[in-house]
Amino acid sequence: MEKKILDEQAMSRAITRIAYEIIEKLKGTDHLVLIGIKTRGIFLAQKIQEKIKQIEEITVPIGELDITLYRDDRHHASQAISPELKGTSIPVDITDKQVVLVDDVIYTGRTIRAAMDAIISIGRPKRIMVAALIDRGHRELPIRSDFVGKNIPTASSEEVKVKVQAYDNEEGVWLIKHKNNESREE
Repeated sequence: MEKKILDEQAMSRAITRIAYEIIEKLKGTDHLVLIGIKTRGIFLAQKIQEKIKQIEEITVPIGELDITLYRDDRHHASQAISPELKGTSIPVDITDKQVVLVDDVIYTGRTIRAAMDAIISIGRPKRIMVAALIDRGHRELPIRSDFVGKNIPTASSEEVKVKVQAYDNEEGVWLIKHKNNESREE
């Protein structure tokens, strides 16, 4: 069973709120770098970048991060040697920058932990913060989102699915209830 919990307009408002909160917390955009976590986090980071440009008239740098080899639930023998991130593109030096990792849904915290490991392997930012469109709870690690579009309490048997126009040909957030009560990873 699927229930639409955010439409395109509500998503846009949440992204606008996140952009304002980032600017407010950092007192501007100096040394700010947005890094989207593949896949939908990249599109959300681009939307936040657009909102910040509308507000501040500045285009903040944006990057793309593939965390596949840093996941603790997907071990590979090659990971111990020297992880290679395919699809990671960060066009600026992140050393001493204010990095905001952007993802669609924060759930257990494992994706963000992997993203932080990947970022640290690239450079040493002054600060790493997290922006998530949806925070659904159920943390397994002591990680939180600094900027949240919407908190949606869920059961572990439910799934939150974010769709973006550029990738899914529609926008919105859906809550999916699974019949078998098995938890779903996001």
